[in-house]
Amino acid sequence: MRVNINAVHFKADKKLVAFINEKVVKLTQVFDGVIDTEVSLKVDNSDTRENKIAEIRVAIPGNSLFVKKQSATFEESADDAVEALKRQLKRYKEKLKGPY
Repeated sequence: MRVNINAVHFKADKKLVAFINEKVVKLTQVFDGVIDTEVSLKVDNSDTRENKIAEIRVAIPGNSLFVKKQSATFEESADDAVEALKRQLKRYKEKLKGPY
């Protein structure tokens, strides 16, 4: 699985990139058909403290899943996004199996 991390308008430090890589790689434990993962990190220009946005797009055979989460830190946003993707992947996997 290929993981691409983009930090928009800032430079992500190595610890953040390593943290996100570690979290995203765990998606293959839920569904091993993950082809590609693209993570975008952005800072929202709002006055609130929760202005860190993590968007994750996961390519799977014949489909693409997308999650956008916003919180106070990039780590928290990425963690929430990965958890949401795990739920989506489990649902997708159940759909593939069918009712049998």
